[in-house]
Amino acid sequence: MLWAAAGVVTLAFLVVLEIAARHYGLPGPVTYQARELIFPPKSGFLLYASMALTMVVLTWRERFIAVGVAIGIDIVFLLARWAAGADLTDGHPFGNGALWVIVGCAVIAVTRRTGRERLLLLKGVGLGLLLVAGRKTGDTWLLITSKTRPTVLDPYVATADHALGNPSWVVGRIVRATGTVGAHALDYVYAQLAVAAVVVAMYQLRHVATERRFPRHHLVRTFLVIGLLGPAIYMVFPVVGPVFAYGADGGHWAVADLWPHTPPPIGTPHPIPFDEITPRNCMPSLHTAWATAIFVHSRKGPRLLRHAGTFWLIATLTATLGFGYHYGADLLAGVVFTLTIEAALRAFDRGWDRSGIHLVAHGTVVFTALLLSYRFVPVEMASYPWLFGPLLLLAMLSVVHGFVRTTALWEPKTPPIPLPEPQPELGVVP
Repeated sequence: MLWAAAGVVTLAFLVVLEIAARHYGLPGPVTYQARELIFPPKSGFLLYASMALTMVVLTWRERFIAVGVAIGIDIVFLLARWAAGADLTDGHPFGNGALWVIVGCAVIAVTRRTGRERLLLLKGVGLGLLLVAGRKTGDTWLLITSKTRPTVLDPYVATADHALGNPSWVVGRIVRATGTVGAHALDYVYAQLAVAAVVVAMYQLRHVATERRFPRHHLVRTFLVIGLLGPAIYMVFPVVGPVFAYGADGGHWAVADLWPHTPPPIGTPHPIPFDEITPRNCMPSLHTAWATAIFVHSRKGPRLLRHAGTFWLIATLTATLGFGYHYGADLLAGVVFTLTIEAALRAFDRGWDRSGIHLVAHGTVVFTALLLSYRFVPVEMASYPWLFGPLLLLAMLSVVHGFVRTTALWEPKTPPIPLPEPQPELGVVP
């Protein structure tokens, strides 16, 4: 019943977003997803990653069949488009087959499976479709933020960022100094964040097919909750980022062409008008939030997975700052945002107690305090960076420390291995 309720809520949410997008004359997440059954998809890697999530409930034989069918369908679609003279550069040349396989698994679950087998396969299908729907939902949310928030609060965050040493300007100059090689590498890491998440999730869900059940908590849950709640903060605190508000990408809407060579001056911040195209998706940085979630969930994996999680976090933080997509203040908020959500999900799974309530409340208070400080005391923060810079970092680190300490206490204790009793020596009467 919990899965059914979650499915109904998700469907209703998608319908609401579809209606909202139609109000602005654009297709919504449902329409975009349906189009990718036939038309070239925007992200073939994401569709195959979603199919991989669905396949965690299948046997190895069924997985090989599913991959073969997906590749075969993609070849047929590619040949048909080539024969029809379609533009093969419009979208990805592959990915339709993966989506058809996911839909086929849903049909098989309803028509050929019963009982627990049907439920397990439907859960796998839902997991795969939720990852794709999350991407399409995010695109629609970004559209809504650009249409409904005519002004942005970048001057406030840029002023507050002086307390942190203007990290976007510093890293932006470093990335530009690396040339096209560094920029292309970071861009690939930045764009394929969902694929990295699937790798970690696949490790966590590797025993689903044999155990015939999902673990109580895994990375996909955290990813989806972050994607659901994050855009709501965008509506409250709309920010476009340095490369738009203070760079050439902002065009005539930019305050000035300063990024990444000249930090913005400390003045009297005020909301500024901006176009109806650029998403207001900076506060908090959800790329930082998702990369943090990948890092946290990779800690229990093998050494290679742990190293990969660390690399993806560092590379994502570098890309978000180096490309001018985020301020340093966004990243601090993103880390606190993720750890609070992760703590809430874990506390919900194990049953709420005093430690769980305290951890979630602490994270919520710190996150709220960060947003309020960025909005109402940015000038004071910029004027006394030696005071407010360490305070901002300590606030974030307090949440990190509380999360690590509390979740370590939540881990099940391994009982000590009993030592064998000493045996009497031969020939000695006890």
